[in-house]
Amino acid sequence: MTEVNDPRTRTGEEPGAPDGVRESMRALPRVFALPLTLLTGRPHAGQRPVHYTPTRHLLNAATSVACGLALSGTALRAAGWALLLLLPGWAMTLHGARNLRMMIYHQCAHQNMWRRRRADTVLGRALAALLLVQDFGRYSAEHVGDHHALHHMTRRDPTVQAILVSLELRPGMSRRRMWRRVLGKTVSPWFHTRFLLARIRSYFSFASTGWRLASLTGLAAVAALATWLHLWLFVLLAWVLPMTVLFQISNVLRLCVKHTFPAPGQTVRRGKPYFASLTNAIFIGEAAPPPGLPPLRRWAAWTRWWTRMLLIHFPSRYLVLTGDTVVHDFHHRHPMTKDWANYLFGREEDHRRGSPGWPGYHEVWGLVAAIDLVFDSLRDADPDEYHPDRLAEVNHRELFMAFDD
Repeated sequence: MTEVNDPRTRTGEEPGAPDGVRESMRALPRVFALPLTLLTGRPHAGQRPVHYTPTRHLLNAATSVACGLALSGTALRAAGWALLLLLPGWAMTLHGARNLRMMIYHQCAHQNMWRRRRADTVLGRALAALLLVQDFGRYSAEHVGDHHALHHMTRRDPTVQAILVSLELRPGMSRRRMWRRVLGKTVSPWFHTRFLLARIRSYFSFASTGWRLASLTGLAAVAALATWLHLWLFVLLAWVLPMTVLFQISNVLRLCVKHTFPAPGQTVRRGKPYFASLTNAIFIGEAAPPPGLPPLRRWAAWTRWWTRMLLIHFPSRYLVLTGDTVVHDFHHRHPMTKDWANYLFGREEDHRRGSPGWPGYHEVWGLVAAIDLVFDSLRDADPDEYHPDRLAEVNHRELFMAFDD
C-alpha cells in the first residue's frame, strides 16, 4: 500500500511557496495545465484562475449522473462487448452523485449554496430524498453544531463515532490491521446491507411527513414505470448498484481521510492552531520525471508516470476525493466563504497570502498516504478517550449515516 512520493507524514507548506510536485508537471504542454489542476487539486504557481459558480457545479454533477445512466442504458441495450460500457457508466453516475452529496448537499447544510435559506433548504431536502442519505434538517444541525464546533474530533463528532463504531477501528491498532478491517468492510455484504438500511432509516425516520410522502410516491412511480416498461434490469444495474455498493465504498474511503485525531496528552483543544492541525489538503498525483534523463529511461519514466496518473490517481480523484474534498482544510478554515465554488484557486490564493490569521497549510500527496496518516493518528490516539464504550449514549444504528462531511 505505498505510493510514489508517499510522505507518510504531513508536509508543512511554507506560506506562499509553490509545491514541488505540482511544479514538476509544468514540463508538460500548456494544454495539460487545467486538467492537471483539476486532477491534483493544486494549481501551479501563477496559474490563472478558472471561475465556477454554485449553479455550474450543480449542473455538472447532474449532467454526470444523466450521462452515466445513459451510457449504462446503452450498454445494457446493446449487450455483448458493449457491456464494458457499464464501467464508465457506473463511474460517471457515482462521480455525479458524490459531488451532489459532498459539495452541493454539504454547502446547502451551511446555507451557503446560493446563500438563500429557502432555496438552499429545498435543494438540500430534495438531494437527501434522491440520494437516500441522512435527513437534511438533522444533518445540518449535527454537522454545524458538532463537527464544526468545539466538539470537532471529540466523541460527539459523528465522524469519530462512525470510525470507532461503524468501521470498528481502535486506538492502538496497527496500520496494517486497520487497512485489513476497512477493506474487509468494503467487500462485506452484511456491512453494505446494514449501511443501506441505516441510510434509509436515517432519512425516513426524520424527514417531514410531506417529504416522506413525496419520496415514497416517487419510488412507487419508478417501480411502476420499471414494471410497465420492463426496465428493472436498467434500474438495478444502472442506478441501484452504483448508488448502494459503489457509493458506500467511496463513502468509507472518504471517511478514512477526512481528519486526523489529536495527539494524546494534547491539553489545548481550541483555537485556530488546534483546529488547523486536524485537517490536511489531499492532493492527488506524484512528481513528474525530472528533465535530463537518457532517452530510454525518459521514455520508461514518462510511461510509468502516465500509467499511474491515469489508472491509480485519476480513479482516486474521480470516485473518492470528488469535488472540493481535496482541499477540505480550506473549508474548515473558511466554511462560509462566498467563493466556495472556486475552492481550488481559493485555497491556493489563501496559501499564497500566508493564510492570514491561521497557521500554514499542510498537505499529503496521494489517497493511500492520506489514509495512512489518519490511521497512524488513530493508532497513537488516547485509548481511553476514543474507546467505543465511551459512546454508550450514541444510537449505533444511525452511525452509518454520519460518514460524509
